[in-house]
Amino acid sequence: MNRINKKLQENKKLLSIYFTAGYPNLDDTANIIQELEKSGVDMLEIGLPFSDPLADGPTIQASSTQALKNGMTTEVLFNQLKDIRKTVNIPLIIMGYFNPMLQYGVEAFCKKCAEIGIDGLIIPDLPVDVYNDHYKAIFEAHGLINIFLITPQTSVERINFIDSISTGFIYMVSSASVTGSSSGFGEEQTSYFKRIADMDLKNPQIIGFGISDNKTFTQAIQYAKGAIIGSAFIKHLTNKGVDTIGSFIQNIKN
Repeated sequence: MNRINKKLQENKKLLSIYFTAGYPNLDDTANIIQELEKSGVDMLEIGLPFSDPLADGPTIQASSTQALKNGMTTEVLFNQLKDIRKTVNIPLIIMGYFNPMLQYGVEAFCKKCAEIGIDGLIIPDLPVDVYNDHYKAIFEAHGLINIFLITPQTSVERINFIDSISTGFIYMVSSASVTGSSSGFGEEQTSYFKRIADMDLKNPQIIGFGISDNKTFTQAIQYAKGAIIGSAFIKHLTNKGVDTIGSFIQNIKN
């Protein structure tokens, strides 16, 4: 069974962390992954930096720009992760845009992910219909789960279609804005969370965007299987460095 599915079966709420590969320094990637697992994080999203990240707010954009300047590429990331399964057991997801994957070759990219122990992909700019028609078989052949995003504007029909072809979790974007732009959830967002929960989808939902502290994490997991933190963690790395990852995670959980 895929590690993502195993993790989703655990009787607990999940904390997932996003970080940009190659940031703050090019060689920090494996160390950050190991420290996050040691700190009790349940799942990780490893951001593959891209020059035109449409869904990312200024914090993640800045980290991507720096990672690219540091020399991060798809090949470098794969090299950094080639031995990661010797030390890390939690699910690992690569989050990135479709262009670098196309350039690498979709089948070659998926094959490499499977070889190094990547469990899933999040590709915000790959339309669900295109995935279903052209790439689903390739992903499945390599044991990879593709995770789709929904927003408050996603139609019921679309959500049901995404749910029908998904085999992991649904990434529930808390608002229609970019990452890192919220500071708490209002009535509009909580009613959206409730609406999706009431749809009783077959795939659990994990909420992302706008989660930055214990308060927002606690709010989110009332309505979903877990929550994802990205921008707040990258800000922490920027200001405090890799050595203080444990304290950041403890502050989120307690």
